Amino acid sequence: MRIGICPGSFDPVTNGHVDIFERSSCLVDKLIIATFENPVKKPLFTMAEREDLLQQAVQHIPNAEVTSFQGLLNEYAVERGVTVIIRGLRAVTDFEYEFQRALLMKHLEPDIETVFIMTKTDYSYLSSSGIRELACFGGEVDGLVPDAVARRLKEKFKDKYQV
Repeated sequence: MRIGICPGSFDPVTNGHVDIFERSSCLVDKLIIATFENPVKKPLFTMAEREDLLQQAVQHIPNAEVTSFQGLLNEYAVERGVTVIIRGLRAVTDFEYEFQRALLMKHLEPDIETVFIMTKTDYSYLSSSGIRELACFGGEVDGLVPDAVARRLKEKFKDKYQV
């Protein structure tokens, strides 16, 4: 069985992420979508909220499993029997960062491959940080994120900016 993993903070999950999940799910028998705490970032949503939002966003993908983990990706991947790490790319700047991470992973776990999937052009400008900023200032996020995420963002910022 080919098991792939799409790791990320997904704070929040965007339609660009969902596009990568949908396309990745065709490459593996089982796709693990795993959110984790990034110690460098201060998340808007808790780990449990991100898991819930991811679950709602990918319920239409039959071979997807949503989970979370703490610690090193390579250790978690080995524990789960992962053979492929899937990374979505929006631009050349993403590639440079992800390429370095892939080389480090290859050094740590030679049997795990990293696959890069370019986002569709429709989503190339989407980022979680951009969505958080847009929502924070009362901007419209419908169509950029799954419906459940749009509702949750509006709840998070409802008192901050009211028209």
